[in-house]
Amino acid sequence: HNCLTIVDAVTSLAGTPLKVDEWQIDAVYSGTQKCLSCVPGIAPVSFSERAQHHIRNRTHKVQSWFLDMNLIMGYWGQGAKRAYHHTAPVNAMYALHEALLMVREEGIENAWARHRRNHEALRAGLEAMGLSFIVDEAHRLPQLNAVSIPDGVDDAAVRSRLLKEHHLEIGAGLGDLAGKVWRIGLMGYSSRIENITGCLGALDAVLADMGAPVAHGVALPAAEKVLAAA
Repeated sequence: HNCLTIVDAVTSLAGTPLKVDEWQIDAVYSGTQKCLSCVPGIAPVSFSERAQHHIRNRTHKVQSWFLDMNLIMGYWGQGAKRAYHHTAPVNAMYALHEALLMVREEGIENAWARHRRNHEALRAGLEAMGLSFIVDEAHRLPQLNAVSIPDGVDDAAVRSRLLKEHHLEIGAGLGDLAGKVWRIGLMGYSSRIENITGCLGALDAVLADMGAPVAHGVALPAAEKVLAAA
């Protein structure tokens, strides 16, 4: 159909394989605050030659001056003369530079493997408790774990106790999934073994105290078994 492809890589960049050229992705955008472990405020983007051609030859005026890619590409120096567009957040750019150095030091393939291993360990622990994922295994991101809340369990009460008693914050469901799922992130620097064991131990303790219909005392052994085999 000669259509352009665009990929949302906000959560996946540096956490799972993203082969922009090999997959012939025309446009991809991401964020710095997820698996890059950087401060928020920058959105890395990439455009193929085909996408750039369409941008330069568009016939309708862009409604947003700030997001006019022709102006931004001119600011990047992709024109006859570099043109001012905005003041870049220099401090955030230095932070991104350091974050990329950290990724290079670990090795991008090693970062992918770390996120996958830690996801599998967390998954084993959660499933041992009886919690289920809302996304089929083939389509899950190892960085974002969305699990169904057991029947009769107060979503807000669990998250509040996790934060107050264990200094652990997990995400609530959004939109139609509000009150139905928990979102547990394992992204970048936070994708560490101690965070997995800490999360499973805290969740087990809170749910046990609330009388939730889940298995107790089995999450940590299940996760540790996966980690030992990795």
